Amino acid sequence: MTSIAQQLALVRDRIACAAERVGRDPAAITLVAVSKRVEAGRLREALDAGQAVFGENYLQEAAAKIAELPDVAWHFIGGIQSNKLKMIAEIFDVVETVDRLKVARELERHLANMGKVMPVYLQVNIGREAQKSGVLPEEVDQCVAGIIQCPHLRLAGLMAMPPYHPDPEASREYFRQMKRLAGSLMQRGVVAYDLGLSMGMSGDYEVAIEEGATVVRVGSALFGQRS
Repeated sequence: MTSIAQQLALVRDRIACAAERVGRDPAAITLVAVSKRVEAGRLREALDAGQAVFGENYLQEAAAKIAELPDVAWHFIGGIQSNKLKMIAEIFDVVETVDRLKVARELERHLANMGKVMPVYLQVNIGREAQKSGVLPEEVDQCVAGIIQCPHLRLAGLMAMPPYHPDPEASREYFRQMKRLAGSLMQRGVVAYDLGLSMGMSGDYEVAIEEGATVVRVGSALFGQRS
């Protein structure tokens, strides 16, 4: 049976190869180990192998792990309910799923009360799927402008999950659209710096890196399939 350390080494090698294919520095890409439904002991194995960034979807499950493993960076990557924002603000380091301006403003309120500044990603529904959260591409300018006005939010970038397809090549055009969207925000002066792109998961992270991802969220390729 392949160990978590071996799986982690394999994923890192694939990240490096994908980056090098398009002339990018692999060190510029952050691997978020998606650890939902993975017990803390197995996360410690990944931590011992050098993995220092983890992503959680479910708040109550995450809280116990964060208490046990406080010395790593924790990204919230799940759907956001307004009544959970205070706790999210308290225990997470980064929120990748700010999917509407109302959420950004409520998160700002809690962070201001704590005196904490938090990097966030704006979730874009790039595939225009009714069942998925996120702003539509034409709504991005307005939401970005609103987030920038929040002094306790630091807009780190955009996040997206393309429509699922078993062929990773099917995601490529969606990743390209995200890259153009982020580039356009800077070119038009909406933001004054290059935005990151959190996109790509276990099935398509190599394609995402080839198209400009700066953050990839990998779960099953590290920890195996979960129930």
